[in-house]
Amino acid sequence: MLEVNQLQVNYGAITALHDVSLRVEKGSIVTLIGGNGAGKTTTLRAISGMVKPKSGQILYEGRDITGVPSHKLVGQGIAHSPEGRMVFANLTVRENLQMGAYLQRDKAVIAREEEFVFATFPRLKEREQQLAGTLSGGEQQMLAIGRALMSQPKCLLLDEPSLGIAPLLVKLIFEKIVELNRTRGLTILLVEQNANLALEISQYGYVLETGRILLADDAAKLRADPKVRDAYLGG
Repeated sequence: MLEVNQLQVNYGAITALHDVSLRVEKGSIVTLIGGNGAGKTTTLRAISGMVKPKSGQILYEGRDITGVPSHKLVGQGIAHSPEGRMVFANLTVRENLQMGAYLQRDKAVIAREEEFVFATFPRLKEREQQLAGTLSGGEQQMLAIGRALMSQPKCLLLDEPSLGIAPLLVKLIFEKIVELNRTRGLTILLVEQNANLALEISQYGYVLETGRILLADDAAKLRADPKVRDAYLGG
């Protein structure tokens, strides 16, 4: 579904990504792991059109989408749930979800997707009239994922869904990620600091280090790799 070839991204004089290549098969969960500043978020931002690559190519369902603006990619089925959640703090939960469906004109479809999000995350239903800025970190993460789902994506880019969230809610959110992948056939590219948990739910993984792909393998093999265990899985 998604193929990245020899991607280079610069921020001014600094090269953030050096010839990064990766593949995401349709219906799979693929994880990017690596330390802070490795280039994980930049990779997602390049795929979703938020930063323009200096060179390289991004293919989505066989089409070249390199440098295509974000709003056009949403219409093609790519949604990005960003690092730090980025909810609209002064809007209600329901209004945030409706922002995710801004390309959809059919009110019945919007209502159906909203009900699906509420069924997936019942806590959001309980708080649908509450301002998003007053939610807990975990609830905001549910809202950020729910808002992305409102665009009916085929491919979901998830950036650090466990960041700053209580362990109990992290477990719930990861269960929901697996559920979305299995029940909706949603293809997911996941960037996650909790490497052990991310590799546990993924089929394939890539290890990024200082903007380069260091390792790529089946997720189970990466979890068993002593170098990966020592560097990213706490031994």
